[in-house]
Amino acid sequence: MSNSNGLIVKGLTKTYANGVRALNGVHLNVGPGLYGLLGPNGAGKSTLMRTLATLQTPDAGTITFNGIDVIASPDRLRRRLGYLPQQIGAYPGVTGRSLLERFAWLKGRTDRRERDAEISTLLARVNLSDVGHREVATYSGGMLRRFGIALALVGSPQLLIVDEPTAGLDPAERNHFHRVLAEVAAEAVVLLSTHIVDDVENLCGRLSIVNRGRVVAEGAPAELTAPLAGRLWTRTYARGEPIPDDALNVSPTPSGTRAVVVRDVSPGDGFVAHAPKLDDAYHYLLAESRQAEAA
Repeated sequence: MSNSNGLIVKGLTKTYANGVRALNGVHLNVGPGLYGLLGPNGAGKSTLMRTLATLQTPDAGTITFNGIDVIASPDRLRRRLGYLPQQIGAYPGVTGRSLLERFAWLKGRTDRRERDAEISTLLARVNLSDVGHREVATYSGGMLRRFGIALALVGSPQLLIVDEPTAGLDPAERNHFHRVLAEVAAEAVVLLSTHIVDDVENLCGRLSIVNRGRVVAEGAPAELTAPLAGRLWTRTYARGEPIPDDALNVSPTPSGTRAVVVRDVSPGDGFVAHAPKLDDAYHYLLAESRQAEAA
């Protein structure tokens, strides 16, 4: 898929001083809307997010956003960027409203009335209106995460990058955050990096699966699951009963362990057909990429 507007990444590589190659020729082409980056911890997602957010430079490759050469002109992107990292620092003695005001001023909101109106709107959007006067350092983990969302939305960014956004959120907060992301994606490019498959399956029209610094698959959820149609079978094993070594997906149940296997025909022995989900495709594609590397 080609986008004249949007985020285009070509051949991005990054190797750290300790020899770890975090990015190994990453290509992305992301248009307006929600786009998922799915991969296990240590896959290189956070390195990619920090690089796209202009917090570090790659060893090679190009990044453009709506025609902007991001590596050559990072400040031009920063005026259009919202970024929510995995960890958010709390400034001692600074209230939530004061910190939002500082960020809004840096984003060019120089009119005080416009700035105050935006801050009030953002606090309401993340359900923090009643604690905006409190010091950020006193916020709970979930409140701090929601506050980070508000910070990322200051200035109505055209590109929003969120790294593991639902970490630390309870189910209700997570659902609320999903609604906020969907609203933002109506007018911007939103890049959602996570290892939680449900976040991507429920929100993103397209996604890339990343492992060991490479994009191993890209497409819509339905496109990634289609090759597994009619080839998945599931059975619940009692506790202590041996599970096939090649089980694609294993999860606990009240009565034992549920396993999903890939077979062209039914393995019999209590197995039933299983409709493929993105979680199954994710595990299948990761396993294929590991086998290809080991070959």
